[in-house]
Amino acid sequence: MARPGGRSARVQEAVHTAVRELAEEVGRDALTVPLIAARAEVTPSTIYRRWGDLQALLSDVAVERLRPETPPQDLGDLRTDLQAWAEQFLDEMASPAGRAYIRDALLGDPDGSNAGQCSAYAAEQIDVILARAADRGETGPGVETVLDHVVAPMMYRILFRPSGHDAAYARSLVATVLDAHSSP
Repeated sequence: MARPGGRSARVQEAVHTAVRELAEEVGRDALTVPLIAARAEVTPSTIYRRWGDLQALLSDVAVERLRPETPPQDLGDLRTDLQAWAEQFLDEMASPAGRAYIRDALLGDPDGSNAGQCSAYAAEQIDVILARAADRGETGPGVETVLDHVVAPMMYRILFRPSGHDAAYARSLVATVLDAHSSP
């Protein structure tokens, strides 16, 4: 197992940084393992040993980029918090960069572990929102219910119906799941 902060972590960071920089400079389609290795100041064999191939490396970088950098906003109530999070999630995932990261995360993921990690990121964010609501005395649906009724429809639309994504759509999904939860 790699030590946090050890050589393995430094190599991973250097390679991930090289991928991000080169993708901006030359475009994703022009990336090659030797080009990335040269920028990261490692040998191509280091990349092949760790990631296996270019697609697996791009997938690893994509999963890292899809990880939220901050906790969701606390705007004071469950509906507002969940709507703000859903709007931001939809905006980020439906963007050209978001779609490219989703594609790369899934293409280099034959066993489904990257998809599971991306799902876990969303679940963690939703859990924070629901826990804050519970601390305020609000009741809400469970994390899985929000994933199934808010995140899943947004991801379906992002992947298979690539237009018409807006904040109103995200808000309507949140309203539907919260209204269903509050009904007797």
